[in-house]
Amino acid sequence: MSEHHPNVDHAEISKFEALASRWWDPYSEFKTLHDINPLRLDYVERGAGGLAGKRVLDVGCGGGILSEGMALCGAQVTGIDMGDMPLRVAELHTLESGVDVEYRRVPVETLALEQPDSFDVVTCMEMLEHVPNPASVVDACARLVRPGGWVFFSTLNRHPKSYLLAVVGAEYIMRMLPRGTHDYSRFIRPSELDAWIRPTALRTTDMTGMVYNPLTQVYRLDPHDLDVNYLVTCVRDTHG
Repeated sequence: MSEHHPNVDHAEISKFEALASRWWDPYSEFKTLHDINPLRLDYVERGAGGLAGKRVLDVGCGGGILSEGMALCGAQVTGIDMGDMPLRVAELHTLESGVDVEYRRVPVETLALEQPDSFDVVTCMEMLEHVPNPASVVDACARLVRPGGWVFFSTLNRHPKSYLLAVVGAEYIMRMLPRGTHDYSRFIRPSELDAWIRPTALRTTDMTGMVYNPLTQVYRLDPHDLDVNYLVTCVRDTHG
């Protein structure tokens, strides 16, 4: 079922499979993920009121950078992805680090049928812009989290500034990412993401931007600048 799931873009998966062996190298093509991980992790932990003791699902976990970070905060973490090689790298890294994370190769929609209302926290970071139907992923995340639980998304805004910085700047000028990593047409405006959230049992409680300064090479959160990369906090209605 997972092999032919309609909401899987195999070309996108192949991009990350080809680079999987370098996932945990902080100076590789995944340097950006390593650099932003402390910000993402802190955002999730603060938004969820702490992660210790919580059951967490990381959707589109890749090689497990965020998954391991959340596990180190005391969460019981399951990471899912459709890329076989990134998951193997993630599993191998847990053997080196000793961090306990369960990894599964399964579409989020399938898991939502298997385990509805099962997680205290669901994260879906830098993944929505890589699937054919991101609204389906949002809906599945809403069904997977328990009533009163939190869902966190991050993605790229379809804005001229994000094209200049995330595509032209990051891929072609500074070469922080391989060329072709991002398809600008798949970037998601905050209003579009909000439109996919509203029909679900989720309610948006926060939206903030992640801003990069190329001179200092430092990332920071800025609630007033959603032009490039932004994070969203949602809570599931207790009656939903």
